[in-house]
Amino acid sequence: MATFLSSLRRNLISRPVLNRIRRVLPPLSKTEQQALHAGTVSWEAELFSGRPDWKYLHDLPPSQLTEEEQAFIDDPTEELCRLLDDWEINHERKDLPPEVWQFIKDNGFWGMIIPKAYGGLEFSALAHSSVIVKLASRSVTAAVTVMVPNSLGPSELLLLYGTEEQKSHYLPRLARGEELPCFAMTGPTAGSDAASMPDSGIICYGDYQGKRTLGMRVSWNKRYITLGPVATVLGLAFHLYDPEHLLGEKEDIGITLALVPTGTPGVQIGRRHYPSYQAFQNGPTTGQDVFMPLEWIIGGQERVGQGWQMLMECLGVGRSVSLPSLSTGAAKLCARTTGDYARVRKQFHLPIGKFEGVEEVLTRIAANAYLLDSLRTTTTAVVDQGNKPSILSAIAKYHSTTRMRESINDAMDVHGGKAICEGPNNYLANSYHAIPVSITVEGANILTRSMIIFGQGAIRCHPYLLKEMQAAQDPDEKQGLIAFDQALFGHMGFLLRNLGRAWWHNLTGGRWAHAPEGGVTVGYYRQLSRLSASFALVADLTSLILGGELKRREKLSGRLGDCLSHMYLLSGLLKRFEDDGQPQQDLPLLHWCSQRELYLIQQTFEDILANFPSRPVGWLLRGVLFPWGRRFRKPPDDLGRECASLLLSPSTTRDRLTAGIFLGSGREEDPMTRLEQAFEAVIAADEINGKLHQAAKEKGLKSLSLEEAVEGGVISEGEAKTVAKAKELTWEIITVDDFAPEELTGVGLEERKQAVSG
Repeated sequence: MATFLSSLRRNLISRPVLNRIRRVLPPLSKTEQQALHAGTVSWEAELFSGRPDWKYLHDLPPSQLTEEEQAFIDDPTEELCRLLDDWEINHERKDLPPEVWQFIKDNGFWGMIIPKAYGGLEFSALAHSSVIVKLASRSVTAAVTVMVPNSLGPSELLLLYGTEEQKSHYLPRLARGEELPCFAMTGPTAGSDAASMPDSGIICYGDYQGKRTLGMRVSWNKRYITLGPVATVLGLAFHLYDPEHLLGEKEDIGITLALVPTGTPGVQIGRRHYPSYQAFQNGPTTGQDVFMPLEWIIGGQERVGQGWQMLMECLGVGRSVSLPSLSTGAAKLCARTTGDYARVRKQFHLPIGKFEGVEEVLTRIAANAYLLDSLRTTTTAVVDQGNKPSILSAIAKYHSTTRMRESINDAMDVHGGKAICEGPNNYLANSYHAIPVSITVEGANILTRSMIIFGQGAIRCHPYLLKEMQAAQDPDEKQGLIAFDQALFGHMGFLLRNLGRAWWHNLTGGRWAHAPEGGVTVGYYRQLSRLSASFALVADLTSLILGGELKRREKLSGRLGDCLSHMYLLSGLLKRFEDDGQPQQDLPLLHWCSQRELYLIQQTFEDILANFPSRPVGWLLRGVLFPWGRRFRKPPDDLGRECASLLLSPSTTRDRLTAGIFLGSGREEDPMTRLEQAFEAVIAADEINGKLHQAAKEKGLKSLSLEEAVEGGVISEGEAKTVAKAKELTWEIITVDDFAPEELTGVGLEERKQAVSG
């Protein structure tokens, strides 16, 4: 009887639905199929489920630095930062000094991800990330130079896919710095659209080392290749063809990856781009009919045509670690320096950080630093468990670089003229210049948000959607129908359960939503469970209504991606607070960030419903999601004031918030050293200045000189020296760089006068 009913269900319900889906489902390109199957999913699938398992998140062990890793950060990384002068690097040399290149090479910075068996450091993702955080707080150019060989590059590809011969040859050389790698994928007409990559190779016979050898003749034109101008080995992506069927019956083999020594005849490198005034080595590379043996293919001949999937899995690591770490370093730098400056700089006898307009900006800066560090540590914990998170990495890349941009813009606003005047004493401008680079690389942010986060996430994370798509494309119609029937009815149950959850939790304000027991954060867990059910319902209905059309509805896809992203960001905040031992001093930051994320999710739902593809369904969803209206509010001003105040005074919370960045070399000419000294001196002088102000007021004077105050017994000589030191350092901090005209123009004074008068 059960078999009969199942057969009847398949024929009356599932078969007509399957036939319709087969008609409307757009064909997936080979690169799209490979991208969908690349990498792994983890916590994001729980958020997609409608009922996240919080035990899964809590059981994810927080990454911990080993003694060896901590020592590397405290010693070689700190020393490398001391060697860096960002003004000299970006504006004078337009390159790292030779001694810095040598230091990076000698200390194994390019081998952080390479196993010790091959001579590398074999660091965890957290250690790799922590090194980049510190370097990025000192010099973006140095951070990029170190992070690229450890992210999307030959090392990662070789570790995952290389033959033993390739690993044994290249990895020790890469670890020792004897080889400097780059990877060339982007071209003038093909960035994110790999299917249109014009760079191509033809399988053929050619001469290699004096012998007739089966290989490839490859032509390419690439640009934006970091480390390309100075690389000794070039990772290359190209489309491989076999018109003479020398490898088999297939003519269009697909995207393939190879490692090419840059000394190979026909390889052109050396010219440079100059991205946003950042001096890291970046430039074009070209080659015309360059012959290469098949053993140069990463993974050997058996890996031909698998290049796109290989790249997508490696890109997940780069997005998870490198750019979020660089962004976190910049955000922490903004928090530390802007808090210092806002306390040192006074207007109307009051630190500018005490003005509400500046306080509002300081709040955002402090919150972004806390949130980005939470995002970084949560994501590296996922990576350190062996995951290759394709969706979480896209979320981390997009939101870390976006929040970094917000932080740097805010920091520039508070610093005013101090930040916009270029010179050796400007510690913010180079980070500001570098913002567009981070926004653009490793998947431009517009593309990442509008197409990847939800477009890829919906298929990979949904428990049934990918199964339905695979069944619809199954050439065995009978087996496809059986698989589709099982997935379809599982999907229907999934949708109905989330409809019930969403309706109940929104009606009751999430009061009985699933959450860990007790604690100050239990309310946020309940709201996340509530929003997860709402998101799963909205995402499901959107996918069902639009089908393949959703691929072209990028605004809607981007907003759904925003919902998933904000839920992940809030999850990271809660995990970080738990992993840190729930420090009570961090509660203002936790509350402000969490309340902002809840508000942003609510606003994103509102935007989705206002533009929902079916008006009737949109109105029904509005009733389910907002039965009592929109209840989440922006964080209150008083809470923001508590967050801002954390940046204006010394505390363990302030130190924890900005931990891991470089605070100066200790040399008198170092602007970071002087800023820290000024901050401490101004705080030390505050109470003494209060005495001076009170004494002047009692005497009916506007002010009292230090000499008069000492003579009158108002303050001691030691206190006078403290105030004098604070004034001296304050003046140094608010002073900006200036230059002789010829230093900027290169034209002598007399020549300039003649040019003006003539």
